[in-house]
Amino acid sequence: MENLGSITVSVMMLTYNRENMIRRAIRSIEQQTFRDFEFIIVDNGSTDQSGMIADAAAVHDPRIRVIHRQRGNIGAGRNTALDAARGKYLTFIDDDDWAEPDFLDFLVHLLEETQADIAICGAADRIFDEKKVMSAEESLIELMWRKKYNVAFPTKLFRRELMDHLRFPSDGKYDDIALMYKLLANAQKVAYHGLPKYTFYRHPGNHSAWTTDNRLLTPEILEEYRCAYRTRTVWLSERFPKSAKAFQYFEWSFMISMIEKITRLGLTDCETQRAAMMRELQAHRTEFLACPEILDFERTWMKQYV
Repeated sequence: MENLGSITVSVMMLTYNRENMIRRAIRSIEQQTFRDFEFIIVDNGSTDQSGMIADAAAVHDPRIRVIHRQRGNIGAGRNTALDAARGKYLTFIDDDDWAEPDFLDFLVHLLEETQADIAICGAADRIFDEKKVMSAEESLIELMWRKKYNVAFPTKLFRRELMDHLRFPSDGKYDDIALMYKLLANAQKVAYHGLPKYTFYRHPGNHSAWTTDNRLLTPEILEEYRCAYRTRTVWLSERFPKSAKAFQYFEWSFMISMIEKITRLGLTDCETQRAAMMRELQAHRTEFLACPEILDFERTWMKQYV
């Protein structure tokens, strides 16, 4: 067993029943121009050929390690990968996505060139030829706007010590929204360069398919997001009090967006959540409308739906 940090990068991937996609994801990492990495694949109790495909890849590439575990949620599976990782830097990919050949090279160079704690690249659906070096607080505000990067762990390379006291939640489905803001908050410096080095493959079976097809929104999804955003607002407001009003705005912004979608699409199953968010926005109408960040269409939606 090599010592922690003796490998430059640990690439981690959780897989579950992706036998038709996993080969592409594995190949994209095997073909990286940056060579000093280990690739940890956690088979999260697959019932198809995914685990065997990963095992076969490991036979031919000693950088690949496969861990088979009983079925659990995404967070628990990712924690298994984190506990096994030996790299100085850490990154995740998803088993239905793929990385460009210079994905690791680009991120390692960006992180070391800027002496940052986290490096973020662009994705095929978020292309910005822009380079920024931000404080943790600045990077969190940029995250909330969701224009240049989002809460997903892929596209981000980070120093392993940032995760020393952090782990993914072992319950729920959407672990990224519960942890990414804490990871960014732990950084002294975050570097971003929006050139596309990663592709998020959107398809009906995708874990976040509801974000591109809002008709897939369910009460369970909405409730998990609402709770996560409430927790996030409180946690970040205590950590960065100067930006507390902005963090609150982004929570309200999420609410009005969800109210608009539920109403427009006639998602009657989500009526309980819609009513709760309407009560929240009604109680804070004046404050929300006075937020300097508020967008024109949000003002319109407030008049139309709340």
